[in-house]
Order: sequence, then structure tokens, then C-alpha cells
Amino acid sequence: MQHILYIGLLSFSLAFFCFSCYRRLGLVSVGTGDNRLDRPFARFWEMLVYAIGQKRVIKRPFGVNHSVIFWAFLVLVLANGEFLVAGVLPSLRFALLPEPIHSALLCAFDFCSLAALVAVAIAAIRRTVNPPFQGARSFEAFFILSMIAVLMLAYFGMHGAEIALGLAPAISAAPVSALFGKILGAGPLASVLPALPGIFWWAHAVVLLVFMNFLPYSKHMHILTAIPNVFLRSLDGTNCQGREEFIDGNSFGANSVDRLSWKDLLDSFSCTECGRCQDVCPAAATGKALNPRLMVHAIKENLLANGARKTLGGTPLIGAGEESCSEGALWNCTSCGACMEACPVFIEHLPKIVKMRRHLVQMDAKFPDELLNLFENMEQRSNPWGMAPSERSKWSSQLDLKPFEAGQTDYLLFVGCSGAFDARNKQVTVALTKVLDAANVSYGVLGKDEKCCGESLRRLGNEYLFDVMAKESVQQFQSKGVTKVITQCPHCYNTLKNDFRQYGLELEVVHHSEFLNGLIEKGALPLGPHLKEFGSVVMHDSCYLGRHNGIYDAPRDAIREVTGLPVNELDRNRENAFCCGAGGGRMWLEEHEGTPINRNRVKEALSKKPDTICVSCPFCMTMFEDGLKDFSGKAQVKDIAEIVAMGLTC
Repeated sequence: MQHILYIGLLSFSLAFFCFSCYRRLGLVSVGTGDNRLDRPFARFWEMLVYAIGQKRVIKRPFGVNHSVIFWAFLVLVLANGEFLVAGVLPSLRFALLPEPIHSALLCAFDFCSLAALVAVAIAAIRRTVNPPFQGARSFEAFFILSMIAVLMLAYFGMHGAEIALGLAPAISAAPVSALFGKILGAGPLASVLPALPGIFWWAHAVVLLVFMNFLPYSKHMHILTAIPNVFLRSLDGTNCQGREEFIDGNSFGANSVDRLSWKDLLDSFSCTECGRCQDVCPAAATGKALNPRLMVHAIKENLLANGARKTLGGTPLIGAGEESCSEGALWNCTSCGACMEACPVFIEHLPKIVKMRRHLVQMDAKFPDELLNLFENMEQRSNPWGMAPSERSKWSSQLDLKPFEAGQTDYLLFVGCSGAFDARNKQVTVALTKVLDAANVSYGVLGKDEKCCGESLRRLGNEYLFDVMAKESVQQFQSKGVTKVITQCPHCYNTLKNDFRQYGLELEVVHHSEFLNGLIEKGALPLGPHLKEFGSVVMHDSCYLGRHNGIYDAPRDAIREVTGLPVNELDRNRENAFCCGAGGGRMWLEEHEGTPINRNRVKEALSKKPDTICVSCPFCMTMFEDGLKDFSGKAQVKDIAEIVAMGLTC
């Protein structure tokens, strides 16, 4: 009778589990197309490293505890698989394997169960005493931890009772279960010991099947989707967004889940709600509305709500409530990429935000008032300040610069808007030309013909205007024969190198920190004795140079060669660096919520008591200079080009 009951329960549970997964994951198919199956071998390797190997998870101390649970579960999948099958076919067990293999498996199952039990207990204590984020003490979280603990205890109880009754061979291969057997045989349950294997077996079966069917309806759905999500990650990074086709009748951006890609929707089911993204988000850290974890959660809730109603456009994706992302939160994003760098399952937050911004700008014409002037200035004058194009070359009026000519000059020095118009950053541009001249680099400029690359427009969601400007710039570069570019702005660097590739322009783009460090390494610069004027130097990593393009060492190496001293690191540095607050178009927007992001970063820098704060980005320069006005002290902000220029003997 029990055998028949189990077969019926198992059949129903498996059918319901499959139905639940189909019903939920089937919603992912409403998303737009996205090719994520290219380079399968590279994807498989990344999956092994980051999903199976838990590389990102263990970067944080407590991540080791989660990894123990994960790795134990991978092993215990075999034990639970045998358990489910043996309930139907009792003779089909691992005991059929050769004794050494069977004993090794029993030992592995025993110790993995113990490791999982201990790790679950630690996780429960941590979530109670020091939760990773507000709201982490949820019923669901403790319910899942409790079920895992019960599964482990039922496993030990079942096998321990069998060992105590002499029903299980290879006692030495399962020492933890044997210990449980001794406790059961000597305790108050000794009188009912013969019934315990059956009781624990049914407890294990019921909890396992309940756990399995609870997964699709909880945040622990990530147990099923996280590994595929890592396999399907963007191998090229997310430092540029997809193009849009501007023809009559098209809709732009996303205000409903069917306008997001299927990968965006899979991301929402893969979120572990670990809170790492919100911990590193500069907007969330400074008291603003944006919380990347809640944004991904809102997408999932919107998909589930509209999917259940079969009205994908019913509840808008952008709006108020748990099932929508608020407009204010979307404009808080600095596109720094810290959330994506921290996410252990490679959820791509930034592309989703940009898609929703595109809808607001291009479909609803709803954006912060400050952006109206920016968009008009970019469209009419090709720079954020609306300066006349003839003003673009005035920074070099006292310099003897050559215009770029294919065949006559090797490199185009792409000055950028800040380097040409902003008073402080013009000093950086002059310093850069001084260094290039000292090394006899063959370069030229476009002068007043240079156009803005449009980076801020793309991140702010004005894809149409970016598309127009990008096409003009690409045509200009191609007509002039530009193939190699030096730029001092990481935002220009990223656009010229990555975004313009979508328009058929392949350029060799070098950031000035890399180029200057290369000149130093080749001995092409006449550097004098190590400079002491800069004192203690701390380095701020630009998000678009570092996280988005992986350049960290070049500026540090150059500073060390000029000053003779290593750079002092901020607490949050390299891939964990904190944003200055100007990315994602925030350079042109005021902060009306919480603490200014640049003040947070400047305060961190000043805690190191530096004499000089070194930057490698015009936006960072502006944000640090402005932020220092709120603090006392004598720290100065210098670009890497200025430090190298000061070290020249000529």
C-alpha cells in the first residue's frame, strides 16, 4: 500500500513540478530575440568557472558558506535521485555498484549532508542576526532553510536507524550516520527504533517533493535557472547596448515585458536576491530610489502578473507599485556596472534600465527637465554646453597642432567635449599634447570639425539622436581614413571602441593612460628624477575605463614610474571601485535625493589623507573637484596626463 501511495505521490509531484516550470519559464518566451548560443565552448568554460566553481560567490567571506551548500547539493543530487528511483524500484540502488565505489559514494553523501546541515544553520543565524539587506528575514527564506535542514536530518535518521538495526552494510563508510544511529539506539527513541527507518524515509520523501514543487514559486527558482543563466551570459560584456531600427510604426524602448529580451526575463527568474547588487550600487548607497535588486524583482512580478492575466501590456513596466519600476529610480542609474560586476549569476541590470529610459525619452518624451537643454545642444551644436563648433579648437590656440591627415599622421587625438570646452579639463588636454610632443608621437586633431561621440545620449535613452550622431562620426572617420585613436575620456573610449563597431567602424582605440604608460615602458619619454611634489597619491578608477573595459594597471604603473612610489589604494578599488556619480548621463543632472554620490567618493578618498587624488577621466575630474569644495584640506586632483607631463625634463 505504501509503495502504491508513494508512486502516486511521486507521479503527481513530478507532473506538477513540470507543469509549474513550463508555466513559469514559458513566460520567458514572450521576450524579444537575443542570440546567446554563440561560442558554446567558451560559454561552457565560463559556466564551469562561475556557476559550478562559484568564482564570484566566494569573493565575499560569507559566500563560502553558500558555496558549501551549493557544492553539497551537487553531490546530493545523486543521493536524492537514487532515493526517488529506489522508492519505485527498490532493487535499483547504488549498492549494485562495486563495493569500493559504493562505499565512496556513501562517505561523500554522509559528509556532504553534514556540511550542508552546518552551512544551513550558519545561514539561518546570519539571516537572523545580520541579514544581508532589509527584508531578508522573510518567511520564505527560513522555510527553505528549514526544509534543507529537515532533509539532512531525515537522511541521517534513516541511515542511522538502519545502521543501528544492522540493516545497512558498510557502516565505516558513513560515520556521521553511524553516530546518529548510536544516538537513536541509546536515546528515548530506542523503543521505536524498528519503525524509525520508515518514518524518516517518509519524512525525507514528503519534504523533498514539497521542496521541489515550492521552487518554481519562490526566489529559489534560481536553483534551476542560475547555471543556465551563467552559460547564457554576454561574453562581450555589456559596455554597449543594442541598436534600434528607426522606421515608421516601430515602438522604441520597453514599457512592457514583451519589449525586453528573453534573456532579460530569464534574469528575473535567476535572481538569488543576495543583495550584492544593492550593496555596491552608488545610487542605493547614497539614499536614492534605485535598488537594482528590487528592479529585477519588479520585472519578475510584472511578468508573472501580466502573464497570469494574459495581458502583457496590462500593468506597465514603468510606474508605481511592486510590479513596476519607478521613473525616478531609472534616472538614478550612473551606468557604472557595479551591480553586474557583483552579481554571482551575471544578471544584466544596465541594459534593462537603458531600454526603459529609451521608452521614456523616445515614446513618452518624459525625462528630467535638465535634459531638454542637453538634447537640444547636442542636436544643434554637437556638444553638451551648446558652444559654437568654432570654439572647439580654442583650447589649442597657443599650440602648434597638426590637423589629422591619413598617411601624414598616425593617430587621431580625439579630444572630446570636456577636453575641448571645460576649463579644468582643457588643462589636461594641453598636458597630454605636451607629453605626446615630447615622445615625437605622430598625431593630429580634427579641430572644430570634431563631433561629440554621443555617449551620454545613448545611456540616457535618446537612441535616435545618438544614432544620427554616430552615423555622422563614423562617416567622418571613414572619409578621413582614421584607424588609430588616442582619447583621454573613458566614455569616448568606450563609444569609439565598442559602440561604433555596431556601425561598421573598427578602430584601434587607446586610452591616454595606456598610451602614456606604453611610452614610459619603451623609454620614449625624457623623464627626470622621481617627483615628490605630488606626495601621497591615491587612484580613483573610472567605471568606464575599469569595470567596462578592464584597464586598471596602466595608470598605476605610470604614476609609480613618475613618482617612484606605488599608488595608495582606496578601500573600494579596481573592479570594486565606487562611481564618481557622473556616468549614465548623470553628469548633466542634479542629484535631488539622498547624499551626492561624488561626496561619498571624495570622503572615502580623503580618509586616506592623500596629497593628490589621481583620475583618468574628465567626468571624474569634474566630480572630484566639485566634491572637494565640501571638505577642508589641501588635497589636489590631477589627471594622469598632468602627472606625467610634470615629470618631463623638457
